[in-house]
Amino acid sequence: MEQPAVPTRDSVVLSGNLIPYVLSTADALIILFSCVGAGLGYEYLAGYRASDLLPYCALGLLAAFIHISRMSGSGYYELFDSAKPTVEITEVVVVWSMTGLLLAFFAFLFKVSVFFSRGAFIGFYVVTPVGLLGVRKLTKYWLSNALVHDVIGRRDVVILGDRTELDALDQRDMLGFVGAPSAVQFALSDECDPNAREAADRRTLASLSNFVRQNDCRELLVILPWHDSARFDLVRDYLKTVPIAARLLPDMRVRTLTSYVWSARQRVLTVDIQRAPLTAMERLVKRGMDIVLSSLALLFLSPVLLLTAVAIKIDSPGPVIFKQSRKGFNGKEFVMFKFRTMTVQENGPDIVQAVRNDPRVTRVGKPLRAASIDELPQFLNVLRGEMSLIGPRPHALAHDSYFEKALREYAFRHHVKPGMTGWAQCNGARGATPSLEYVKERVKLDLWYINNWSLWLDVQILIKTFFEVLRKRNAY
Repeated sequence: MEQPAVPTRDSVVLSGNLIPYVLSTADALIILFSCVGAGLGYEYLAGYRASDLLPYCALGLLAAFIHISRMSGSGYYELFDSAKPTVEITEVVVVWSMTGLLLAFFAFLFKVSVFFSRGAFIGFYVVTPVGLLGVRKLTKYWLSNALVHDVIGRRDVVILGDRTELDALDQRDMLGFVGAPSAVQFALSDECDPNAREAADRRTLASLSNFVRQNDCRELLVILPWHDSARFDLVRDYLKTVPIAARLLPDMRVRTLTSYVWSARQRVLTVDIQRAPLTAMERLVKRGMDIVLSSLALLFLSPVLLLTAVAIKIDSPGPVIFKQSRKGFNGKEFVMFKFRTMTVQENGPDIVQAVRNDPRVTRVGKPLRAASIDELPQFLNVLRGEMSLIGPRPHALAHDSYFEKALREYAFRHHVKPGMTGWAQCNGARGATPSLEYVKERVKLDLWYINNWSLWLDVQILIKTFFEVLRKRNAY
């Protein structure tokens, strides 16, 4: 059966999200250099000795801040406006004139005008708009060529939709919704037969899931006819398997009924289907805590680890460390480490969970499991970035496959890294899962944690886990 083609974006070298920052930085440099140049030039022509550059740099930075703040408010630096061929002469001159008047007012108010000569200030006031307009003309020429040659794009955005809706997206729509003239697109089937269409759509969605994982995509835009509820349900179910922010775009009928101004700062007429689990800053904070605490734990617990390894080796034949494949963030597999506490080392399609008084548990293994010492090697998984200290506990692959089929919400657990402990475990939902009801309760607690994450919540879970280990509830 033919598989859907996977699109690529090899020609993209610059993200459309960076354009406002690049253009505003260019204007800031023009203003700064104009201020310093005007000051030094005036002093040279007037026969003065070159003075300190610091006051001119301070004046230039203040002027840049005022001017760029005002221009940014009107969308001046956004890709859609910046790519238009007409230079905004009136807007630049008016805003710069207001900037000059504000600078003169501040100089009078704070009595700092003695540090700047009137000639230098007038030169700065006249030269700067010429530089700003000249750079604006050059950037518009460069942007128009970059758009034509597909140099600017978004590698972190994917568009999924009906072929008719995708074809109806013009460059104006793309710049408004995506912030770039193009992005990777996955088109759903246009089969007439419902069964054939659904089968083709599932193949496309599977390819989309693989592409998102392999290319570290951050956002998915969905564009479908708003009356197509069957496809909405299918897409929503697939979204649970990938940790990515997803937004629903207006279809072409809705767009023709609405008049609005595009703005990269204002995502108009979009509906959030799924938010990203954690922001970049939140992931950074959580990762930092994982590295620091797991390193300290391995350092201070090294005597316990050593004695445990010796006891396991003396007690029964077999390796000290038990390795088992688990699913981590975004469904990626990894090998989880534990101290071996059983006579078996199951890691296949059939895995029998431990029960109370399980004969497979070794003599040393019983107290290790009761005190959760067998879990300590997972600090290595945390340091390697495969796990986190706090998160949903990972299950064996065989159990994962069963739970994903039985529970629609189960796949959401892979939207964050699995943890050594979690909100479910410190609330008593630990140990074996003898029935689907146990799994439902655990998934409910895990999803609450994902949707309400905070650094303080992680600290609370660590404290509660300590007391939970002392209680030895469901640990056997």
